[in-house]
Amino acid sequence: MAVAMSCCCKPSPFLGGYPTRFRLGKSKPAFAAAVGAPRISALFWGANKSPDPKQIDTNVSLWDFTLTPPQGGGISASQISVSVVSSISDVSSTDWDACSLDATGPDHYNPFLTHAFLSSLEHSASAAKETGWIPSHIVAKDEYGNTLGVVPLYLKSHSYGEFVFDHSWADAYYSFGSRYYPKLQCCVPFTPVTGPRILVRNTLFKDQVFDIIVSALKDLTAKYQISSLHITFPSEKEWDKLSEKGFLQRIGMQYHWKNRNYKK
Repeated sequence: MAVAMSCCCKPSPFLGGYPTRFRLGKSKPAFAAAVGAPRISALFWGANKSPDPKQIDTNVSLWDFTLTPPQGGGISASQISVSVVSSISDVSSTDWDACSLDATGPDHYNPFLTHAFLSSLEHSASAAKETGWIPSHIVAKDEYGNTLGVVPLYLKSHSYGEFVFDHSWADAYYSFGSRYYPKLQCCVPFTPVTGPRILVRNTLFKDQVFDIIVSALKDLTAKYQISSLHITFPSEKEWDKLSEKGFLQRIGMQYHWKNRNYKK
């Protein structure tokens, strides 16, 4: 079984002055089994070595899927294609932010999920190939080219900047004679703030698009033949859904300091 982890924290104060449901509390990481053609045994891939990140093509088209129209909705079946892009600049800011806002809801705006914030991390080389973060974002579109969902995703050669520590997993892989890195990391780099990670437009097909993207993430992990997929600091709703999709869950703890109008 390959591993995928998702961490869910109670809502955080780092979301500025915008109304938010995020609070402080426990961190709930989760792990999931990737499925696909490569044979997986125990906690480790059958192959002793994972590919070098430089050898992985991060501009790939995954599969086409058919969305089932709701009963009585008067809507015909629709096709959806899922692909991977090597830079967030390959997605328009309008499309990305529309997915982000629909995922959070207008009353829970999360600036860390915006195109502007994530693109600034890439353009500054904070989260770029040179620093061990290879952007591999998921984009789901219908047959008319409308973006229905996006996922911030990175192919990583280390575990820094995540605020969830999985070095024991890496040690276990190396002890087994396998490579833990590279791994896929779905997160907002350097930002341990809870929020949705699978950003889906609010359409009649929303739940189906979510399920398709989760399947695509698992398939991508298997396609790359890498050790694991990690989804860190998702919303609690996502954390529960990912468990239903076969993700293994782990619980951690975060500590936050609050300034309750203390004076010097």
